[in-house]
Amino acid sequence: MQPIVYDMKIKDLDPVVLEKAASMLKAIAHPMRIAILSHLEDGRKMTVTEIHNLLKIEQSTASHHLGILKDKGVLSSQRDGKNTFYFLKHDSLRNIIDCVSKCSAG
Repeated sequence: MQPIVYDMKIKDLDPVVLEKAASMLKAIAHPMRIAILSHLEDGRKMTVTEIHNLLKIEQSTASHHLGILKDKGVLSSQRDGKNTFYFLKHDSLRNIIDCVSKCSAG
């Protein structure tokens, strides 16, 4: 699969689109949410229970952060029986997560 190349510049974007992008970035800009996204960046689908166990946080805290990420369009969810699985809404969000990882490494 080849990466998608975008030729559009930020100055060319509609203010509504810019506001949505800023809202998504604000939602991502929290240490716990970055941690959650880093576990979902490889295309995994995880439940709130899996996330709270993995990150060693309260289930209510995991649910809170997942709700924010979903509300801002960063995550989607899919119900399967009693479980709800969370995953990245857009594959291109992996680039942002990768960039944050690389930029904060040193």
